[in-house]
Amino acid sequence: MSEDTLYDKVWENHKVTELPNGQDQLFIGLHLVHEVTSPQAFGMLRERELDVAYPDRTFATTDHIAPTEADKRERPLTDDQAEEMLSALERNTSENGITFFGFDSGKQGITHVVAPELGLSQPGMTVACGDSHTATHGAFGSIGVGIGTSQIRDVLATGCIAADKQRVRRINVEGDSARACTPRT
Repeated sequence: MSEDTLYDKVWENHKVTELPNGQDQLFIGLHLVHEVTSPQAFGMLRERELDVAYPDRTFATTDHIAPTEADKRERPLTDDQAEEMLSALERNTSENGITFFGFDSGKQGITHVVAPELGLSQPGMTVACGDSHTATHGAFGSIGVGIGTSQIRDVLATGCIAADKQRVRRINVEGDSARACTPRT
């Protein structure tokens, strides 16, 4: 019986090569983008005259700036900075053939809720997004990696990131839990 964890297996299935600095080049199977961390990365691609390598594996939604009240979603948004960010996301996804879940799509929402709800996050995948909550995709048997702007650029341009494999801990729980005991206590 193999001692490899699910994490080990997914990592090895997506490892392209070991880089000279000791990191692994990891292929990203699902790239999620939103309005906050992506504009600069798309700008870097334009400066270098690079195309998005895998637009079919990249999905975008308006997340952090979306007004919660439907009547406040009329365009232009009342918050000028939010409108600028949303316009940039719409332009960047349109110019690069990336699926965008906007306000009128019926699929817009929190990036890390939308992807599982739509079946985009699947067991055995690597998922990257410019958001620390990306790790939640581990609940679906995938490796979720929160990345910064330069790594967003890298995923857009190559489909890969340079990454260090993390250590995995095993937790064994034995016996009955106390009343009202939860993973958070």
